[in-house]
Amino acid sequence: MHVGDCASHCRDVLDEVGDAVVADRSVLRTILLGYLSRGHVLLEDVPGTGKTLTARSFATALGLSASRVQFTPDLLPADVTGTHVFDERSREFEFQSGPIFANVVLADEINRASPKTQAALLEAMEEGQVTVDGDTYPLPDPFFVIATQNPVEQEGTFELPEAQKDRFVVKTSLGFPDEAGELELIDRRAERHEQSPTASRVCDDRTATDVRTAPERVHVERDVRKYVVSVARATREDHRVREGVSPRATQRLFEAARALAAIQGREFVTPDDVNAVAKPVLAHRLTLTPDARVGQVDQRGVLEDVLDGLTVPSVNARRRAQ
Repeated sequence: MHVGDCASHCRDVLDEVGDAVVADRSVLRTILLGYLSRGHVLLEDVPGTGKTLTARSFATALGLSASRVQFTPDLLPADVTGTHVFDERSREFEFQSGPIFANVVLADEINRASPKTQAALLEAMEEGQVTVDGDTYPLPDPFFVIATQNPVEQEGTFELPEAQKDRFVVKTSLGFPDEAGELELIDRRAERHEQSPTASRVCDDRTATDVRTAPERVHVERDVRKYVVSVARATREDHRVREGVSPRATQRLFEAARALAAIQGREFVTPDDVNAVAKPVLAHRLTLTPDARVGQVDQRGVLEDVLDGLTVPSVNARRRAQ
């Protein structure tokens, strides 16, 4: 798909989701960016901010199937992936797929499940398949996970391991709307008879898949590529960081910057694109030192300092297609 067509479809999707969800458009764009990057999104929000509605609205607008898994301490891996069930008529075991077999999966409050159940998502998120009792089953394509976790009420929860955090291309937050946004929420409710708003489909069967090919057409100059690498490497040299981002994160930063350019209808990436996606892509991958945590150092603040300390290259737009 051409970048211009991708930008047009993305605007339609964002407009449709924005009509159903009262949230900052930049946050909705970040979620869509995760989809275009062929990755997954982690939302950290308190209950009642519209996480489920957002996931369902994106699935509907893109014309994709959706499912929701409520993670709890007693949830088993088979409850997510599925299991083999004995059929009395055929006298054979048949695979009964779990809720993970959908295009868009909302993994709600993922940090409330045990590490064993959290790990059930690892293969699915990375390989696009699940293995049950030695048999491998491909997941629908596209496959997109929106996982949520509650930043409060941490009793009885299991923090996501670093390996699983690295599976999410971006981490963001819907947050609370401002006063005008909250009033708009009430105004919208007053104008409809249903309790929950709904989105409409704006993409046909092929568009939702083809739109993810557009970032591959976006050009990234050599100097910008070096800048991406410099940002990643600088996170490993900060004294407040115990473990900087991995080479996989470097690639995800590159892919997210291309996706942002495609959403904006540009066929080339600028350093501003890299800076715009650096925090949602890299912050959750940083492991801070004990001293930094005691000092309440914020991961996003570390990234701000990292970006401020780097020399930003200039990009000649006339060379973008070379």
